[in-house]
Formats: sequence, structure tokens, C-alpha cells
Amino acid sequence: MASMLLARHLACSFQHSYRLLVPGSRHISQPAAKVDVEFDYDGPLMKTEVPGPRSRALMKQLNIIQNAEAVHFFCNYEESRGNYLVDVDGNRMLDLYCQISSAPRSHRLSLALLQSMFVNRPALGILPPENFVEKLRESLLSVAPKGMSQLITMACGSCSNENAFKTIFMWYRSKERGQRGFSQEELETCMINQAPGCPDYSILSFMGAFHGRTMGCLATTHSKAIHKIDIPSFDWPIAPFPRLKYPLEEFVKENQQEEARCLEEVEDLIVKYRKKKKTVAGIIVEPIQSEGGDNHASDDFFRKLRDIARKHGCAFLVDEVQTGGGCTGKFWAHEHWGLDDPADVMTFSKKMMIGGFFHKEEFRPNAPYRIFNTWLGDPSKNLLLAEVINIIKREDLLNNAAHAGKVLLTGLLDLQARYPQFISRVRGRGTFCSFDTPDDSVRNKLILIARNKALPARDFDKPCSSPTSCLFFQVWCWGAAVTNLFVSVPRWSSGITMLTCSSIFSVTS
Repeated sequence: MASMLLARHLACSFQHSYRLLVPGSRHISQPAAKVDVEFDYDGPLMKTEVPGPRSRALMKQLNIIQNAEAVHFFCNYEESRGNYLVDVDGNRMLDLYCQISSAPRSHRLSLALLQSMFVNRPALGILPPENFVEKLRESLLSVAPKGMSQLITMACGSCSNENAFKTIFMWYRSKERGQRGFSQEELETCMINQAPGCPDYSILSFMGAFHGRTMGCLATTHSKAIHKIDIPSFDWPIAPFPRLKYPLEEFVKENQQEEARCLEEVEDLIVKYRKKKKTVAGIIVEPIQSEGGDNHASDDFFRKLRDIARKHGCAFLVDEVQTGGGCTGKFWAHEHWGLDDPADVMTFSKKMMIGGFFHKEEFRPNAPYRIFNTWLGDPSKNLLLAEVINIIKREDLLNNAAHAGKVLLTGLLDLQARYPQFISRVRGRGTFCSFDTPDDSVRNKLILIARNKALPARDFDKPCSSPTSCLFFQVWCWGAAVTNLFVSVPRWSSGITMLTCSSIFSVTS
């Protein structure tokens, strides 16, 4: 139902936005505009220098929110034809670059084949479309976290975290280097993977974390062995993540001691790795360890962790790939923490429909191509996200998630009270809720029974599973879900494991 609602909203909004990106795009349920895809220009035509005044103005706007030095000029993809690329100043150029050699066909052939907004996907780092900055302002920048004015888009969560690590390493080395530029020794040694050009920095992560499957991300991922087995990795520090006892109100002292133990270990590891000449340049943490079993910590734990990062000069990176987008009742889960000093970097993906990261001004790359890839995101996803954000605001879906989450948590607590032999450690924030059960086999049994009760759930390597919903999920929907769980639980003859009810965006991750 939620997907249908979103599709209906998007279909209407796209009729205007669609044509800003793509030549020959069509309105929903209307005859396609007649496009002569066989038409081609008879040669180049230059009206201004390149970049022209319109491109320079747009580059200046883009440079406010990210390093735009790699951008060659802004393009008018509507007017581009065949082998000719037209820029926003009306200059018609023979296209010998083809989006960093990524366009397999000419403009004309691609249009003849697909007539789609996805055909002429631009290489955003060098040839962004005219409305790129406008669409970023309407989408991602409209929900930018506190203190972070800079934005770089990516394709997925892994590449978002991987490039966030690189940004942190460059920032840290820049602090050490001061005002001087790269030395000749640094330039030479980096080419053979040696110091000082490639300093031996590290990122501190937590047991149970999941940050992605690329090389750097795997070094900070500690949730499933199958993700890491056979892959070489780095000697980076791994701290314990708090294992809280529930109900929280009955274990206040024990949980405070557990969090203090973990924070003490974080500081010890930072000192230890500095002595090992593997300086901790940054700390990465998830607001809720999702893949690792829906592990929570208190707001106070995260505030103190942020203080430790600042004390030791480490960047503080919050991974909101799983928790961002509103499921906790706030757009970004770390907003619950009440940080006096905002995080330095925050990554996102999944429910946001596009990957990337926000960061503070001081983490801005000092040269083009240092944080770069062919696509650097996808402008079509910005259109989608802009409309999704409009719907969230218009229909007050963040408050809905918070209210529905209370109903869900109350229902799960009632379920726990009735079946304590099966269900324990009920916990959650917004609709990001879960509970533990004794073992994997009965968790699997629960998943099967719940699925047949119209409650599909995904399982984890841990004794844990996760039905997903969108922000359109209303209070009555969660009431019905809990009712179905009441019917499902008594059907066992032996234990269960963990069910996670993490509400996410309109498209499940």
C-alpha cells in the first residue's frame, strides 16, 4: 500500500521534474512528445569560452557545498544530440569524453533505444546537469544534519563510508602537515603504498558493527564472518559495544557500568594504537547496530563517545545508512543524542535512495579528484528523494513514526509479559524495535509463522529477524502486526530468538 501511495505521488511530481534532466521524457498517461531521434547537428558551434558564464555561475553555487574544482562545465542534456554535447551556455561540442568513457552508445542511439531518464546518466563530478545544485537543495540539503554544510553524493552505503574514511584521513594528515604542501617524498612514497605518503592511520569501530563490504569498510565490520572470511584486512582497533540489560529501568546501574567499561576501552585503544604508530584518525559508530542484532546504547553513551573523539583529536563519524530517513521518529537517529558539538561526518544510503555523506567545512578536500568516481551519485535519485521528503513533511510522517513506535513497543512489552520464556530484551526507538528469543531454530519458526500471518521478516546471522515497513505505516497497522504476533507466539513448543521491527522508507532496503 505504501509503495502504491508513493508511486502515485511520484508519478504526479515527475511530470514537471522529469524533463529537467532528460531529453524526450514523457508525462505519465499522456502521448509522448515527438522527438526526432534521428536528427543530428551538422557540426560544432561555440558561443562562449568553456566554461561559459552560466557554467561558472553554477560551479560557484556547487562550490559552496562541495569541492567543485573537477567540474568542467554544466550540461544541457535536453539539447544534446547524437555525438554532440551541449553545455548550459549553448556551446555545442563533439563528445569525445562520453561521461568518462561510460556511455556505451551515442546520445541518439540511446534515446532511440530507451527514452528514459536513466539513459544519459551524467558523470556528476565533471559534467553535472544544469539543475543539479537546485535538486540537491530540494532534497538532501533540506534535511542536512546540524553543523554539516558540505555534501558529497555516492551510489551506496559502502562507497559512502569508504570515501568518508578517506576524507577523515586527508583531514587528519592535513592537520599534521600544517600549511605546507605535499613533500616530494610523500608524492613518491604514496605511489608504492609506503609512508610518509601513505600514513598508517586507523579507524576505530565496534564489535557487532556493519559498515559495508569494501576493503576499508570490512575492516570496521564485525557482524558476520562470511562477509570477511578470506579477505585481507587492516590492523585497526575494535572496541566492545554495550550489551544492555532490559528492562532498562530495572538495570540502571548495571547498564551505566557496562557503557563506562566500553568507553574506557575506547580510550585505551586510542592510546594503545597511537603507541603502535597506527594513530586513530576517526571513530565510526551506528546509532543502532542493525546488522549486528539491533544493539542499542543510551544517548549519554554517544555524547561521551563524541567527547572522547574530540579529546583525542579523532574525527567522529556517524553511520546512518540503516537508521537515517525517519524510522526512529527523527530524520537522523543521532538527533536524539542532543550533541553539543555535532558529529564531524555522517554517511547515509538505503532509505535515502542515494548514498553519500555530509561533513563539516574543515573536512572539505583541498584538491579535485581526491574524493571522486565516475558517477558520484545519480541525479534521478535526487528527484525521487525530493518528492519523498515533501511527502514526509506534508503528511507529518516523522511524528507518525514516533507515535506508531510507542504503540509497537507497548504491544511487544505486553507480548513479553505474556510469554517471558520466549521473548526478552524488548527495545526500540520509533518503529526501530526488536526483541530477543532463546535460539535460532525457533526464531526461524517464528519467521515462518509470522510470514504466513502477513508479517514478512528478514533474518540475521544472529538469532534475529526484521520485518520492514515504511513511514506510511500507521498506528493501526502496528496494532494489527502485534495482534498477529500474539497469535503466532503460542504456536511454538520450544524457544525462539529475535525479531526486529525496523520501520524504514517506502522502499525496503
